[in-house]
Amino acid sequence: MSRSRTGIPASYNKGSCATLAVSSYTYQRLELLDPNHTLSSKPIKSNIIMSFERVPIEQFKEHLSPATELSSVAIGGRVVEVSDEFFAEAFHLLLVEPAPSMKGQFGPNGALFDGWETRRHNPGHDWCIIQLGTPGHVYGFDIDTSHFSGNEAPEASVEVLYGAPEENPRVDDKRWSEVLPKTSLGPSSRHLFKIPPTDNVNFVKLNIYPDGGVARFRVYGDVAPVHATDATPFDLAHVFAGGRVVYVSDQHFGVGSNLILPGRGKDMGDGWETKRSRTKGHKDWVIVKLGAPGYLEQVEIDTAHFKGNFPESCEVEAIYSEDDLDVQTQGGENLQWTVVLPRTKLGPHRQHYLQLENVENTVFTHVKMTIYPDGGVKRIRVIGLKADSVVAPSLDAVAAEDASIPLSIFPSTVPPTPQVTTIPVLPLTPEAFSPFGQVIQGYSDLTAAPKGTKITPANAGTANKFHKLTLLSSSYPSSSNATAGISVYRCQPLANISPDGFSPLTVLERHPYTNQAFVPMGKGGAEGLKETSDRYLVVVAHNGADDKPDLKTLRAFWASTAQGIVYNAGLWHQPMTVLGKALDLACVETQIGDGSAADCEILELDTSKHVYKLRLGGLV
Repeated sequence: MSRSRTGIPASYNKGSCATLAVSSYTYQRLELLDPNHTLSSKPIKSNIIMSFERVPIEQFKEHLSPATELSSVAIGGRVVEVSDEFFAEAFHLLLVEPAPSMKGQFGPNGALFDGWETRRHNPGHDWCIIQLGTPGHVYGFDIDTSHFSGNEAPEASVEVLYGAPEENPRVDDKRWSEVLPKTSLGPSSRHLFKIPPTDNVNFVKLNIYPDGGVARFRVYGDVAPVHATDATPFDLAHVFAGGRVVYVSDQHFGVGSNLILPGRGKDMGDGWETKRSRTKGHKDWVIVKLGAPGYLEQVEIDTAHFKGNFPESCEVEAIYSEDDLDVQTQGGENLQWTVVLPRTKLGPHRQHYLQLENVENTVFTHVKMTIYPDGGVKRIRVIGLKADSVVAPSLDAVAAEDASIPLSIFPSTVPPTPQVTTIPVLPLTPEAFSPFGQVIQGYSDLTAAPKGTKITPANAGTANKFHKLTLLSSSYPSSSNATAGISVYRCQPLANISPDGFSPLTVLERHPYTNQAFVPMGKGGAEGLKETSDRYLVVVAHNGADDKPDLKTLRAFWASTAQGIVYNAGLWHQPMTVLGKALDLACVETQIGDGSAADCEILELDTSKHVYKLRLGGLV
């Protein structure tokens, strides 16, 4: 067989499909060691026909960009065992960043390379066993020999198996199944291969013949999704749930697929970041296909490590589609999206927890996040319920359970069941709370303070002063004799909490003429509390057109005792409510002090037709 200058057989032209008949191997799939024993063993096969396709590097986007890099260290890929790594350690194979040149640099064992390199003169072959970051169906590889020239691995093959997550399969495990036969590699180049999708696997073995170096080894495929088995909210966009980034308008500094990775990353390099815009009205956007259709509830927009280059604001839209969206030509601009998060201010280096709207009783499959005008976002989390985990019982079904109730008269003999709306209680951030008031807090990382915050050294350099985080406001008539002052509320912990962590919202109040600041106080001796809560609830709603709370705008937050809050004048809010233990809160306000509605107007909610429940989750 003739070979090209790169050492690749000439018959393997770019884009060609190479098929090998293998009769010297037998494959045995023993019972797979998954914890539920749901996968059966397969009989021995022989004379297996294995096919693979060499993919030209310029066709990567067409063939492999929709896939997830299952082997990446960014999602937990790890080296289990390696035959030899004398010159360069195998962990480099799984790194995210491309391999840099280390030409001219030497260590105790010789020249340095950012990759995996074994000793010379191996009589057999070298191998590296890798556990994928998450199980999946593999259908592609990138065997990259960048900067290895003269010492590259001349040939390679790949085997796979599925095993228990906690095991470390050995090199001679009988379950290994070859999916890429021995094939030639060239020096200092990327070698892309596409294979028929495998069964669900979580271990991969890279074999090199006889020895040499490989810079990066990337295993591409579709995630075997992990979903909540009951009606529990979870991140539908997460890579482990099967979420995929299907379109980005720009990814100049950081790729869009980073947005759905686990964790919060280590620096700006593992987020999504677009180039600076110079055009008025510019925006960038990313489209994520959810791992399963679902009912959406909240999003988390994380700008970790983006301190001077976070977006000014963002908007989130959603859509339902049974088919893949046609987004490659126009980026989904021509589709009928539903706005689920109106344009919202963002801040530097923090997680923004935001409740969604226009999502009730609606199933979505894709979300689109638009950032204004540009910048970087580390992660997006789309929290909701998987559609097929939610069952809404009908009146017919209820009646059918009780044969004594004639179906024809059922609606008139049973009181109507009130509608129930669940309000998630989310961590308090200045940006999410800004439509309702202000958050009072200090910042250890001064660059994480909201943009425009004035910060100066104080007390001879022993303190930092965050100036005027809020201003007092009062619009009482001059004849009311209202005065400003500081009061203390000693609050007992919320008691009306169901075993599953829900609490009904029954009362709201407002202060028409003044804003109110509440600042938590610590524990102490004498008359102080001996033990105090470390968090409290903040539940708010805007005023409606009928001069009553607009309950569609209800939002619930939990604040730590490192945070104070200020309610805007006239804002409806739940009376101060603490969790777990008692807590003192200092209140700065203007009031008459006569107990009139001018000071405080209290409204009990009508729960006969509509019930609002606060979901406290792990807060209790």
